[in-house]
Amino acid sequence: MRKLLCVLLMSFLLPLSANAHGPSGQKVVKEFEVKTEPSKAWALLKDFGAIGKWHPDVTNVKLEDRKDEEGKTLPHRLVTLKNGTTFLEKLRETNDADMKLDYKLVDGNDSTIAVSNYRTVAQVKAGKTTGTSTVTLTARFYNKANTMEAPVGQDNPAANKAINELYDAAAVGLKKALEK
Repeated sequence: MRKLLCVLLMSFLLPLSANAHGPSGQKVVKEFEVKTEPSKAWALLKDFGAIGKWHPDVTNVKLEDRKDEEGKTLPHRLVTLKNGTTFLEKLRETNDADMKLDYKLVDGNDSTIAVSNYRTVAQVKAGKTTGTSTVTLTARFYNKANTMEAPVGQDNPAANKAINELYDAAAVGLKKALEK
């Protein structure tokens, strides 16, 4: 009897636990070589407001210091792409010793890109040969709807497409700007 009660209880609770699970986190990593010294690549990449100078899809960048939800004043950039997509990002950390940049999407009306809870870590390291650099862009994010049952355009495929296109264009733009 006790066993039967446990089985019945589990059969009622199992569907509830399945619905409690949230969307799956997504990750995109792009790594590419640039024919320039790491210090030169780092100087361009770490200039948070300069993305419009090297990213071919960026048409406008508005850089300003803003307070975040924790009350810290941090650099924020509002980026507009050729296709009209916008996103507001805040710079969380610049680490010169590791040549690493950490920034995060500010979800809200300013961010129309098909992702939510998006974070990028960009890093420059010495390349395989002298005078080259390896740039790595790593994004972690969720779909725009931030649900398992996201509508088309706000789902995981749309989120992955948006970040892959953004990073692929970034690779082209950085290489072009640095390999002049």
